[in-house]
Amino acid sequence: MKKLVVLTGAGISAESGLKTFRDSDGLWEGYNIEDVATPEAWEHNPVLVQEFYNARRKSVLEAKPNAAHYALAQLEEKYDVTVITQNIDDLHERAGSTNVVHLHGIITRSQSSIDPRLTYPIDGWELRMGEVCELGSPLRAHVVWFGEDVPMIEPAARICADSDIFMLVGSSLAVYPAAGLISYVGREVPKYIIDPKIPEVRVNGPLIKIREKATVGLPALVNELLKN
Repeated sequence: MKKLVVLTGAGISAESGLKTFRDSDGLWEGYNIEDVATPEAWEHNPVLVQEFYNARRKSVLEAKPNAAHYALAQLEEKYDVTVITQNIDDLHERAGSTNVVHLHGIITRSQSSIDPRLTYPIDGWELRMGEVCELGSPLRAHVVWFGEDVPMIEPAARICADSDIFMLVGSSLAVYPAAGLISYVGREVPKYIIDPKIPEVRVNGPLIKIREKATVGLPALVNELLKN
């Protein structure tokens, strides 16, 4: 089976009703990113940060996978598929994708404040202040904040380098280091970009641009690939 790697961004989740991480005004759901998505924010006002991610988690649990998520899961019928996502929701998994790499964490889990390797499932949408890990440290959302390392970036780079087919779906390639993953894809590997606004990208070799939203362009492409 050919190895098919898909890098997904906020655009694919936006079609399920989830807000993109950074809107044009620089805010996320009306909050300054610096106030809710940095280690300093957690240190300064942990209650605000916890409430913010509880609200995001509630939205994620209420959202449903869309046609693009289901199309990616369908690819597993004929391909060895790895989904690398910048998104912190679990919509890929709920649609049936079995091999998902979360670059920036996943909001349905919590993590220790002192050891990010210690993660735990969250029952429901609320993570309460006072809940602690096995080391006694407060639990926070299992999300990579600005200023923190992205531990899955190196495994993701190796996966991209080993791909036979590569897709970029719903990402503006504005957030690093995730934006650099496409540069690891081999020269001769077919590369597809699906987005209404195709981002500026410099790659060697074949590049197919599909100027459609994910729920339109992806099912059509998947249907074509499954036929072939």
